[in-house]
Amino acid sequence: MSGLRVSNLRGETAGSSPTFPDGVVVTGVITATSFSGSGASLTGIDATALKDSGGDVKVQANTSGIVVTGVATATTFSGNVTGVAATFSGNVSVGGVLTYEDVTNVDSVGLITARSGIRIGAGQSVSAVSGIVTYYGDGSQLTGVESGVGNFVASGDIGNGQTVIIKTDGTVGIVTSTGSANPSFGSEVVFATAESNRISSTYDSTNGKVVIAYQDAGNSNYGTAIVGTVSGTSISFGSEVVFNSGGINEPTSCVYDSANGKVVIAYVDVSNSNHGTAIVGTVSGTSISFGSKVVYNSGNTDYVTAVYDSTNEKVVIAYRDDGSSNRGTAIVGTVSGTSISFGSEVIFNGAVSSWITSTYDSTNGKVVISYQDGGNSDYGTAIVGTVSGTSISFGSEVTFNNSTTQYTSTTFDSTNGKVVISYKDAGNSNYGTAIVGTVSGTSISFGSEVVFNTAITAFISSAFDSTNGKVVIAYRDEGNSDNGTGIVGTVSGTSISFSSEVVFNSGNTVYNSCTFDSTNNKTVIAYRDVPNSSYGTAVVFSSDSLVTNLTAENYIGIAAEAISNTATGKINILGGVNTGQTGLTTAQTYYVQTDGSLATSAGSPSVVAGTAISDTKVLVWKS
Repeated sequence: MSGLRVSNLRGETAGSSPTFPDGVVVTGVITATSFSGSGASLTGIDATALKDSGGDVKVQANTSGIVVTGVATATTFSGNVTGVAATFSGNVSVGGVLTYEDVTNVDSVGLITARSGIRIGAGQSVSAVSGIVTYYGDGSQLTGVESGVGNFVASGDIGNGQTVIIKTDGTVGIVTSTGSANPSFGSEVVFATAESNRISSTYDSTNGKVVIAYQDAGNSNYGTAIVGTVSGTSISFGSEVVFNSGGINEPTSCVYDSANGKVVIAYVDVSNSNHGTAIVGTVSGTSISFGSKVVYNSGNTDYVTAVYDSTNEKVVIAYRDDGSSNRGTAIVGTVSGTSISFGSEVIFNGAVSSWITSTYDSTNGKVVISYQDGGNSDYGTAIVGTVSGTSISFGSEVTFNNSTTQYTSTTFDSTNGKVVISYKDAGNSNYGTAIVGTVSGTSISFGSEVVFNTAITAFISSAFDSTNGKVVIAYRDEGNSDNGTGIVGTVSGTSISFSSEVVFNSGNTVYNSCTFDSTNNKTVIAYRDVPNSSYGTAVVFSSDSLVTNLTAENYIGIAAEAISNTATGKINILGGVNTGQTGLTTAQTYYVQTDGSLATSAGSPSVVAGTAISDTKVLVWKS
């Protein structure tokens, strides 16, 4: 049946709407333009008019919006979505800028702009970032960022602000030392039971022996030598050996030729018209034997000094040639077997030259000669020599003391690459004085003079203790009963500082001669002991008995906090700022001392701790 079939139609009138008190049963189709009522009881309605061809509900763009109290599922949105909360089970793609105020986790493949900053909660870290975190800006607002800090395991307790070394097992510990930093000496030992003069000494590094040459007044002033063996703080001697059966005079100078394993003694042979003479010695056990003597200057010779040029494997002898207007002269010697041959004499100062001494600058491969220049008011003067083959050439003379200079001694500090000249300064009350020289090319420049003895000082001799990086000076202190006295100097830059003086011989002490025994790490001082019948005497001098675990390589920084043994803690390393200090001077460089403390002068070894940026803070760096 098509259309509408109605039974029990009642109460209708023309032009009025029919009423159906008992309901309407429709077996066909009802077509209507509208319904009145809520439609709450309508069932089985397929609202096709609300769907598009794909089955999606169509919402007019000009409607006031959609209110959903349950779940809304959509594949796309167009326009703005506003709500209290939203849950997405899949991916959300945003073509513009996604702005939000709070989020637990951010996984971004692009750039994140944080308008109010990024804050990491207590106990959290950025270690989970697997890529690189780059900060754009000047960093002025960054706080709590630690730079120059490393975490290390402590070996022993470490206090906040203590200097720290790295150990071979990777742990760290504090800088420690044992013993004493003050110089000391052993007992005096007589090597010649007669008056001994013109004393000179050297160290035979091949045989580990000290060789002393001298004029033996108990044997017709013959040139004599003896071999010494250092053991601990003492020295023992073999038998005396004559190297010149005739008188010798003026300073005798010993040097060791390490290439040939020979000792060379330069001296003035009184028995041969005071000619400058040299002889080669060979150490065997506790004795020494000699080849034939060789004349290097056929004229009166004075103020003899010899040095070994290890680069060119030559012996250089400097002296005053009395037969040539007392001019300063030098000559190069070549050792072969048990003999020595010489090149031609070369003048380094065309005026009267006295108190001549020399050393070899192994850093620059140069010979440095210091002397009193009679052509320039007896001023202390130095000159740099360059050996080539069997000859030597010189640069220009440089004055290091503008007054009369005597008892000059010159040595080379191989740790700092500096020449140190010690002398009696007649222009300053004859005080013992030292100065540091720096060789550059064929010239030398000097720092300021430093007094090491505020009294008349004579018979000065110096040597370099390469183990402790110290200059040892022995002298007669006329301000203290002419006692034999030793002092230790530490070079820093172009200056030198000194320890306290130590008396090694109580009484008049002359002809001091120092040499360093590098096997036993001791300096041997030989001298004439006037109170003891002027016997030839020697003493073993220790410039530093201090033992430290600090080296030039193992210092890494300063503890940023107190760290217990075996615990892990923070160390301010290179570039870090340590705040655990007191009493510092701002803008001063501080050095680690052998006991772990900080000071503005270098210790031995020389290790830079850093620069003070306030009285309590150190910027850690290493030289």
